[in-house]
Amino acid sequence: MASRRKILVTGATGQIGGELIRLLANDDSLELIAAARNPEKAKSLGVPVVRFDYDREETIAPALEGVDSIFMLTGYTVDMLKQSYALVNAAKRAGVKHIVHLGAPGDDDTRVAHWAWHQLVERYIEWSGFTFTHLRPELFMQNLLGYGGSEEKGNGAIRHYVGDASISWVDVKDVAAVAAVVLQHPEVHAGKVYHLGYDAKTYPEIADILTKVVGQKFTYESRPPKEFLDGMLAAGADVAYMSCVYQNWIDYEARAIPGADAVYDNFFALTGRNPRTWIEFAKENAAAFQY
Repeated sequence: MASRRKILVTGATGQIGGELIRLLANDDSLELIAAARNPEKAKSLGVPVVRFDYDREETIAPALEGVDSIFMLTGYTVDMLKQSYALVNAAKRAGVKHIVHLGAPGDDDTRVAHWAWHQLVERYIEWSGFTFTHLRPELFMQNLLGYGGSEEKGNGAIRHYVGDASISWVDVKDVAAVAAVVLQHPEVHAGKVYHLGYDAKTYPEIADILTKVVGQKFTYESRPPKEFLDGMLAAGADVAYMSCVYQNWIDYEARAIPGADAVYDNFFALTGRNPRTWIEFAKENAAAFQY
């Protein structure tokens, strides 16, 4: 019996990592390893867990023993650059063959600073000699339930910072679905860059969808981007990263980001099904939006 390929999933306790493990759990050709800063938190995933903390480099090499492929996800701080550098270097020493990197939107000449950071990581992965697949998701539909603005409990008001700009969106479950296919067949997807965005909507349009699907009134309130930045910094978020996001909201509203509402036709060919639309996402998450 051929040995199973060993895959390390970073960000395993997050939405994408957890869904990715669920999708791959029944593939007998793979040995999944969940990487977690807090292994206790990852026990419910039902796969072996290793302690892995980007900020404690001594945890990286042991987590990579015998690993063939990595699903690589970093956090929302400028430290992602040094964290990615350390992981890629350790993976090279460990003999890892393929890296699937979860990046950010934008073409190769993007002027959005934190998107460009991800592209620097992509180039370093390539330069280091790995086979690779780069995933570039657009905005996550799940953001509406948390990070970056959400409905205010009690009155259905959605607050955000991009005016009525049309933006491309993707469900994190669909991001995980593409990552799963790539990890199952790395030889097919080596050297590829996949843009993942499948439904372009404005926030007023999203509010209308939620009103119809949930059966309660939702409205959109455009707020000044400075309010976002002040709130994030008060909560202790990374200054450098959130300052980039702040400028990003300004540029979205000004229609200064080329391709901000671009949608892509690669999902069916990759997964054999259609990507989720905002209507489908609202139906699946109706209970979470009720107030």
